[in-house]
Amino acid sequence: MKYRHLLCSALASSLLAFNAGAASAKTLNVVTSFTILADVVENVGGDHVKVINLVGPNGDPHDYEPAPQDAIAIHNADVTFLSGEGLESWFARITKAANGAKPPIMVSKGIQTHQFDEDGKKVTDPHVWNSVANVMVWVDNIKKALIAADPLDAAYFSKNAAEYDLVLQQLNQNIHNEIDSTPASARKILTSHDAFGYYGQAYHVSFLAPLGVSTETEASAKDVADLISQIKSENVHIYFLENSNDSRLVKQIALATGAQPGGELYPESLSGPSGPTPTYVEMMKYNTALMVKAMNSQTQ
Repeated sequence: MKYRHLLCSALASSLLAFNAGAASAKTLNVVTSFTILADVVENVGGDHVKVINLVGPNGDPHDYEPAPQDAIAIHNADVTFLSGEGLESWFARITKAANGAKPPIMVSKGIQTHQFDEDGKKVTDPHVWNSVANVMVWVDNIKKALIAADPLDAAYFSKNAAEYDLVLQQLNQNIHNEIDSTPASARKILTSHDAFGYYGQAYHVSFLAPLGVSTETEASAKDVADLISQIKSENVHIYFLENSNDSRLVKQIALATGAQPGGELYPESLSGPSGPTPTYVEMMKYNTALMVKAMNSQTQ
């Protein structure tokens, strides 16, 4: 009887360990609003998240038409992540359709945002991810949300977040080093819209753009004329296209100023897997390399 009791106890312990292991291997259904956020969530969540992303590669996160399946995905999600700060203005249109969905997690909470005047209104710049330090805040918010949804995997999420933070710290330092190697007078870049405000603030680069923080805004004739005068007076010789929005206006301005093309930047959307920026880290490296090349060419 004694051995039988020991055998039963051992079996019970094994079953408990098995069940605990099975519970800790839970896979969370996660929805993200756009590709950059999806990549960061996947780095923190690893194999314990299944991510459905809404705005796909090369897509514009400002201007998106939700599909019926998006509402279904949000309804079924354990966690939904948005960047927030006015980026996903379209998200409210699908929340009613996703009846019973959990409130989304705004990963930009806690980031020190900046505002500026746009058509007489105070507007918050939502493009926080273009400063690597801000994405470190994302990582912490994502980790906490995943742990809240799956406490048994807290150690796994914490380990992934810590490892990814080290990668981001090195990336941030490398960008500083690359920009610091360029002449300060040449750090002026012409782009399609104001998506690089946080990059400029973090790494000391000036950005000029005909459109505001949203691609849904329109530039007035006066705004364009003033920008052309500024470009000429500040001797900006290089302009950049953007992968996720219409480039016709910036091309017209370049033609009027004589600015030459410097390539295509990825300010708010990753490329596909076979493109040059399949991850957030690669995107920041790629954009920085193009801009540094342009800055150096302006001094030759």
